Amino acid sequence: MRLPVLTSAALLVGFALSAPAADVNGKWRARMGDAEITFNFKVTGDKLTGDLSGPQGKVDLSDGKVTGDQISFSVTVNSGSGEFKLLFNGSVSNDQLKLTRQREGRDERLEFTATKLVT
Repeated sequence: MRLPVLTSAALLVGFALSAPAADVNGKWRARMGDAEITFNFKVTGDKLTGDLSGPQGKVDLSDGKVTGDQISFSVTVNSGSGEFKLLFNGSVSNDQLKLTRQREGRDERLEFTATKLVT
């Protein structure tokens, strides 16, 4: 039985929209400015959890989400001048994670790449 062209096209669009989430589970290392940091990610469905470790210690991820090859999350940092939120957005390609970090409420952005660690 031959499917009508419209039905075939609709099926292809449906498959594209339901693409599986990228595999970001595990540890990733990056240089963010002058600091070396490590991300520890765990994905359940489209929810991203984990933590970020760096010179200032370890902080848990919040608001984490994975959609296809796109990820986003935030961390709340306590400093001597108070508390602030850092927003992260990026895309995954094999063992590379290209991220942009932005401090909430500010326009400045920092772009960097993380590499997945083999464990």
